[in-house]
Amino acid sequence: MSLLTKFDFLGSPGPARDATYRVIFEAETRKGRLFDLALILAILASVTVVMLDSVPEIAEEYHGLLRISEWIFTILFTIEYVARLWCVASRKKYAKSFFGLIDLFAVIPTYLSVLLPGGEVLAVVRILRVLRVFRILKLVQYIGEAEVLVATLKASRFKIVVFLITVMSIVVVIGSIIYLIEGPENGFTSIPRGLYWSVVTLTTVGYGDVTPQTPIGQGLAAMLMVLGYALIAVPTGLFSAEFVQQNESHKKASNTPVRSCPGCGSLEKDHQAGYCRYCGQKLT
Repeated sequence: MSLLTKFDFLGSPGPARDATYRVIFEAETRKGRLFDLALILAILASVTVVMLDSVPEIAEEYHGLLRISEWIFTILFTIEYVARLWCVASRKKYAKSFFGLIDLFAVIPTYLSVLLPGGEVLAVVRILRVLRVFRILKLVQYIGEAEVLVATLKASRFKIVVFLITVMSIVVVIGSIIYLIEGPENGFTSIPRGLYWSVVTLTTVGYGDVTPQTPIGQGLAAMLMVLGYALIAVPTGLFSAEFVQQNESHKKASNTPVRSCPGCGSLEKDHQAGYCRYCGQKLT
């Protein structure tokens, strides 16, 4: 039975709509992989055009070529967006989903730049097209790895929050102390200025725009820089330990088949899930 038979909005799904759905949304098929490859190349090329268009020298010399390229990509993405709306079971759910909105924002700015006075300013929104790469990265061979990373972040979120609170406390204390030690005469005109220096020093960036001049201040800076290297290891260790556990759990469930949501096309690997986590469509 076709995936669209139970969730049709234009009557009988037909072989054309069913075939289009499989190509666009089902990455495990050969045609689906080729479509995703072509799409990611088009996305990267269009984003490159947007970035080049922001360089005054290039935009002035190649204005015509960049403009034509932009319209070609916009028309292609418009056709793709219409095709997605045509083949999914629920147009409203897809249009309101995260990736549906990203697909829409990928084409709207170019049209607005023509229809609205001063709409060229909105053209920079086209850079959001790069977010569409995340949809393509949800191919079967990548979705498991992505789920492991997300699960790792969720499992270690409380430890990371405690760590961040500790770091912020250190920044506030050290920033206040350096303000008292150095004072305005050495560039530390306020406590926020001291906090800024504390963050820059703790992260070992060291811009050098504000530096301690007194021996005590320089000693404090040296301690803070050493502490900065030590702090890098803490979240890395927390994340790595949790990642190993989540990766082992993922390997045990690696044989679970991936299902494609008939509503928005998102992939779901949780065999216990009854509904799509993105649009709420019932999974079959």
